[in-house]
Parts: sequence; C-alpha cells; structure tokens
Amino acid sequence: MAACIGASHKCRPEAEIRSAKQARQDVFLKELSDDLYYKIAAETNLSDTAFITRINPSDSFTTGSRFRLRWFTPTTEVDLCGHATLASAAVLFQHIKNVNPTLVFETKSGDLHVTKKEEGYIMDFPLNPPTRVEPNDFKDTIKAAVGNLPVQEVLFCYNTKKLLIRLADSCDISALTNLKVDTVALENTERSGRFCAVIVTMKGSPDCQPGYDFYSRDFSPWVGVPEDPVTGSNHTVLGSYWSEKLGKKKMLAYQCSSRGGELELELRDDGRINIAGQAITILQGTIKL
Repeated sequence: MAACIGASHKCRPEAEIRSAKQARQDVFLKELSDDLYYKIAAETNLSDTAFITRINPSDSFTTGSRFRLRWFTPTTEVDLCGHATLASAAVLFQHIKNVNPTLVFETKSGDLHVTKKEEGYIMDFPLNPPTRVEPNDFKDTIKAAVGNLPVQEVLFCYNTKKLLIRLADSCDISALTNLKVDTVALENTERSGRFCAVIVTMKGSPDCQPGYDFYSRDFSPWVGVPEDPVTGSNHTVLGSYWSEKLGKKKMLAYQCSSRGGELELELRDDGRINIAGQAITILQGTIKL
C-alpha cells in the first residue's frame, strides 16, 4: 500500500489548508533492498518518503504496536523526520485500522512513540540541544544563507548535523519570509559533510495573535531538499534552543516557507519533546515492483 499524506501540525482553521507538508508512506510486509528504497523515493520526489515494515513476521499491521520505520529524501536516507513519522502513524491508524492507542517505530533515532488523540496525534521525539559556535567558522555558509541580515548568534547541533542561524531581534518577520536563498551556492559552501541543513530562525511575536514564540525556515540542499516546507525534526533542535531563551516549555512555532506550517511543542521533564499534529490523506494506491 502507498499513500501520500498531507501532514500538518495543529493550526488555526483558516490556515489548515496551507499549513501542510506532503509525505509519502509505503507499507511493506518485509524489508526491500536499499536500492529500491532510493529509487522509489527519487520517483516520488517529495521531501520525504517513509517505509514501514513489520519487525515480527507474526504481527499484523492491524494488531501490532511496534514497526520499523525508515525515511528517504529524493537522494538520501535521513536519521529523523517528523512529518513522515506523523503520516506513517496516520496510515496505520486511519487506513489499516490499527487497534492500539500508541504505536512505536524503531528508527535510526531510537524508538519513537506516536499516540492517537481526538484531534490528531502526539509524537514523542528526542530533544537535540544545539551548541554555540564561532560564526567565522561558518562565514561562507552564513553569507549564502542570510546575506547581509544581522545575525545574533550561530549554533550547531552535533546530533542532527544542523547549523542554526538566529537573526537579530531587530529584524522584522518580513526579513525571514522574503529571504531568497541560492541553494546551489549554499550547498557549495560546505562539501566536507559537516552538516546536512541550515536552519534560519528568529524570535516570534507572542503578544500578537496567534502568538508565535519563534519562526524558522529550513534549507537542506545537501540531502536533495532545497527548502523543506515544514520540518518536524528541526524542532527537536529549535524547541531546545528557544525553550532556554524564552523560559517556556510549551511553545507555538511557525515555519514560514511558502507553504508554511504551525507546530505545537511541549518540552517534557524526561528530556524529550512532544510535537502535536494532524494528517489528511490526499492520494492512496498500490505500488508495483
């Protein structure tokens, strides 16, 4: 079974249609070769394609509670993907009618739990704190990403290999939304494999409705995704950073790509983060190999 899901983190009713990112989920009884996974993901050509397989051959997709999950961009297998995890759970809950309240996915980032709620799903993800770094060590990449915009600080997440650039608080939101990045030039600034994505972020406007605590955009040409519309995995990094800066455990974030999307975040006492979301199926079919 193959399904293309529009996964959206919890959003205002008027923003529901535009606050979504497509991800494809394929459900297989057994593992395929990596070569086939890469070919299917390249043919799909979405930011992420997820592959769900059984761990125990005696389990069924209806009654089993534990599955293997892998994610592929059009060019690369990745260690963590939020929207494709959300959409994978939605396929099992909505279409295969899995009977369990919580599903566990074995992944490259460890066990990920997704719990079904009345209005969607809650994903239990690892928290990935970034470390402050010297901007001069990344000056070419910073220049390619934000041009002459003032930068407040630069951080690096060693767990996820993502570079985080925070714009100065003097910047208006339009500085981020209007940012034009030459992703080919950006990719050419870093060829050593040090990182796989650049996150540009800025402080939000919690006093203005709907009260976003922070904004961000994601540029990942190193893994075949020039700009990701909404990136759940980034918020394991951003959630950690902004929680410390703002002194908050519950936050509302907005990723302001052209499609855009809201994310509801909650940092937990056990050092993990909950990300809430919803999913809508837009295509369903069978893949022939």
